[in-house]
Amino acid sequence: MFAFLLVIHAIIAATLVTVILMQRSEGGGLGMGGSPSGLMSARGAADFLSRATAVLATAFVGFSILLAVLAATRGAPAIDTSLARTPATQAPITQPAPAPVPTGAAPAQAPADNSAVPLAR
Repeated sequence: MFAFLLVIHAIIAATLVTVILMQRSEGGGLGMGGSPSGLMSARGAADFLSRATAVLATAFVGFSILLAVLAATRGAPAIDTSLARTPATQAPITQPAPAPVPTGAAPAQAPADNSAVPLAR
């Protein structure tokens, strides 16, 4: 049922594009050119194409909403986990231990202040 409605939706979309391209624009249009003594007059063709565009656009929007509702309500609502990877086991995150202080080491000295030493020129 869903696939059938999807095919109908694609046909409506293709027909809508065709009808829009057949309409006469200010630049001359892509179709409907030729002699004015054709099967339909210019005004009749414009009215027909305008109405066809409106009907097809309404059908397209209606089918879009219908397909969205059907897609949201059909099938299993659970998440498909068939392609999910199993997570790697990780050790628990802990705070790093502080570095041990050596007992026999001399205390750290402050850096020497070299501001009093004159610069050689």
